[in-house]
Parts: sequence; structure tokens; C-alpha cells
Amino acid sequence: MASFKTLAKQEEKYKKFESGHSLCEGCGLPIAVRTVLNSIDGPVVASNATGCLEVATTRYPTTAWNIPWIHNAFENAAATISGVESAYRSLKRKGKLDKEVNFVAFAGDGGTYDIGLQSLSGALERGHNFLYVTLDNGAYMNTGIQRSSATPKGASTTTEPAGKVTYGKERQRKNLTEIVVAHGIPFVGQAAVSNVIDLADKVEKAVSKDGPAFINVLSTCQLGWRVPPHDAVDVAGKGVDSCFWPLYEVDEGDYHVTYTPREKIPVEEWLKPQKRFAALFKPENSGVIEEIQQEVDEDWEKLQSRASE
Repeated sequence: MASFKTLAKQEEKYKKFESGHSLCEGCGLPIAVRTVLNSIDGPVVASNATGCLEVATTRYPTTAWNIPWIHNAFENAAATISGVESAYRSLKRKGKLDKEVNFVAFAGDGGTYDIGLQSLSGALERGHNFLYVTLDNGAYMNTGIQRSSATPKGASTTTEPAGKVTYGKERQRKNLTEIVVAHGIPFVGQAAVSNVIDLADKVEKAVSKDGPAFINVLSTCQLGWRVPPHDAVDVAGKGVDSCFWPLYEVDEGDYHVTYTPREKIPVEEWLKPQKRFAALFKPENSGVIEEIQQEVDEDWEKLQSRASE
């Protein structure tokens, strides 16, 4: 079981992810990455899809990564890390390598939900031993805040903006976590940067498995969410406490809710601080918030039912 103290000690022992990067103030990516890496004992090899994380941590001639790290295209983080993992297994079989090494892929929602889904699905089906971490901030933030299939209903983006014709994205976001669950892999988790101990616990479980594991992390983007940097992580917490983004895991096929809010807050409290949802608070769009609340309530009830079986 992780704790702030154990995470801090791991950081002091060996910094796998350094400070000095140029990620935005209020960004959730460094919180997520540092928590993931600090929760893994021993050597780690990482692949990293193109995106904010890659761009802002590896500006030549510097890097924030203190581990073997591979930059790959938007769409092939899973293929890259599965190839490295296969080479590692081959070297171990030949007796040329005896170290235990963990393999992790990091990618954003655009590079996972959309253009990287085929690569991820193939790697999961083949059964490679690695952890795939999706850093979900709900749009292609690095390339201009374009909508992705992870963009929540009602959010305004540069390719589906709120205006006279529509309030923003009119469709629900893709439920990637459940798509991955359908692959029947050993471990799937949903986490958030507002709850780092929960994330750390899930990482520990994930890397203990023999086979693929996946964690979907709600990660703040103060620019795309249009919130003040100092409020960004708290806003992510409202996503968790409203059950818009429930924290749960599927361990060897069994569902477990890992965090139940003491008092489930209305989804309006998650939406209102984010200016990307501003159009929903116009009188003519009030019904959309009611629709989102109903969808969140139904999904929460389904999840609780699965966890109680």
C-alpha cells in the first residue's frame, strides 16, 4: 500500500523523472508521471507518444527523464514498448540479461482513444508484459485543443466550438477504460491526479501482473480546461467527487470501486469552474447539464452493480 512517505522516499532514492521541464503551471502530467515512476521499484524503460509530455520534457539538449526513454509517434506507443519488451524476453531466454525490468508506455487521450487504439489493442491481445498509462485531459491539447473522442459532452474545443449553432461537443466521450476491460487483460484501472495514493496503489498492482496492464488517468490541462493553474488539480477532484470520473479497477476480471465520495456532488460543480463548458450555463442549454447528470448517475449505478457482483 502506497503512502506519501513511501513515494517521497522513492523520489529521494532515485529520481526517474526530474524537474526543470517546461510543462505548464497547473498541468497534471508531471504529477501523474512522477507518481507512476515512483511507484515502481527497479529499472524502468518507457515509451512516450508525441504530445505535451514528450515536447516539454525533452527540449534539446536537456531531458527530464532519468531512465531509458523512447520517443515515438502519436499512434505507436504500445507497439514500441511491446517491441522492446519482446527483445528483453529474447535476451533473457538466451542468458544475455538477468535483470528484472518494467516497461511503461505513456500517451495522451488523442494518441490512445483515437489514432493509437489499434496499436494498443494489438499489444494487449498479444499479451506483452507492460503497463500502458493514458494521460487523459480530454482533447488534443498539444496541437491546438482539438476535440478527441475523449472530449466530454458539452466541452468547447477549437474543432467543435461553442457558438450560435451548438454548445460544443454534442456526443458523449468514448469509454476507453471499458473497451480495454473487454480485452480480458490482468489489470485495468481508472485514476486521477487529484488522488495520487490511489494512482500509486494501482501502479503497484499493475506492474505485479504477468501480462498487460492499463491505467487511464484524468490529468488536468489548465489551458484547455480554461481554469486558473492553482485550481486545476482541485477541479480534477470535482470530476472524481461528482462520479463523472469514478476511481475503480478491474483486477483479474473483478470490479472494485477504489474511492467512494463521502458526498457525491452534482456534476454541475465539476463543469462550472471550467470555461470550456461555459455555454452549458446559458438558459437555452440548461437541459444539457441535466442530460449529463443523468448519464453520470446511470454509469455510476452500473459500476456499483458490477463491483457488488
